[in-house]
Amino acid sequence: MKRIAIIEDEAELAALVEYNLVRNGFTTMILSGSSGAIRKLEEWKPDFIILDVMLPDGDGFDLCRALRRTTALARTPVLFLTARSDEVDRVLGFEIGGDDYMTKPFSPRELVARVKAHLRREEPDTEAEPAVAGPFRMDRVARRVFLHENELALTSTEYKLLDFLMAHPGRAFSREQLLDQVWGSQHFVTPRTVDVHVRRLRERIEEQPDAPRYLATVRGFGYRFEVSE
Repeated sequence: MKRIAIIEDEAELAALVEYNLVRNGFTTMILSGSSGAIRKLEEWKPDFIILDVMLPDGDGFDLCRALRRTTALARTPVLFLTARSDEVDRVLGFEIGGDDYMTKPFSPRELVARVKAHLRREEPDTEAEPAVAGPFRMDRVARRVFLHENELALTSTEYKLLDFLMAHPGRAFSREQLLDQVWGSQHFVTPRTVDVHVRRLRERIEEQPDAPRYLATVRGFGYRFEVSE
């Protein structure tokens, strides 16, 4: 059974989320704050994290940053729950490594559907061929990426974005096409989301992110993955 960590200080809301997840076959753990959360999550090894932005003892965004610096949790998908609906907050959530974002009040059924969708995309394809493009090598079964044989620490969404682009070297894609191919039916995302994740991906793979060698901008259109043969 997949493990879902719920980090939410509102007891009734946490219980509601837990109830809907358990009745859909998930195992859950509830944490009411950020204190000691990293240690507990490292020990429990969740497959997915639902994280409230406004916690009584800290900021959910800060906790997400800490998750992304923790080897065992760096790739675990994170969905933010928050009462904040401003675009700037959504963008910040993606910039620090979040994978999804829902504003309160929300539909528990939609929350479960999003969790299931993310986990489906996390399932490895046991028959997938490894991908090689220039200095990049991707093991699609283990979901690991290497650049010059050095493993890259990518979030789930960064991995999916690079995987898609590596499969089509030299081809330009609009932001809308990337949204459709990488994020699918997640209607919360906007073209700005693509820009945020491209910037984060460049920070991982480029020696000079402001002068990218591999992930080029196609002005007025979108992005293109380029490698030398």
